[in-house]
Amino acid sequence: MQKRKIPMRKCMGCNEMFPKKELVRVVKTRLPGEEGEEEKYEISLDLTGKKSGRGAYVCRKTECLKNARKAKRLERVLECSIPGEVYDRMEREMTENE
Repeated sequence: MQKRKIPMRKCMGCNEMFPKKELVRVVKTRLPGEEGEEEKYEISLDLTGKKSGRGAYVCRKTECLKNARKAKRLERVLECSIPGEVYDRMEREMTENE
């Protein structure tokens, strides 16, 4: 029987490669708005890995999220600015789900 390939992803906090299922996905989804209006985005954690939108991966450790925040890696990958309260909310969600 043929072995299945395990998809690997890079953590934005520690820059190490891990199997996709071991990481948490941070997703940028576009919110619906009227024409001519500036586009708005929602940044959230995707614990299932199935939400649609542009994504980046972080280890399940809050230290990696803090490192990614400090170096602004998530903002670069997701191509938008992320407010501090969004990072705080993501940290709370990660500590609740550990």
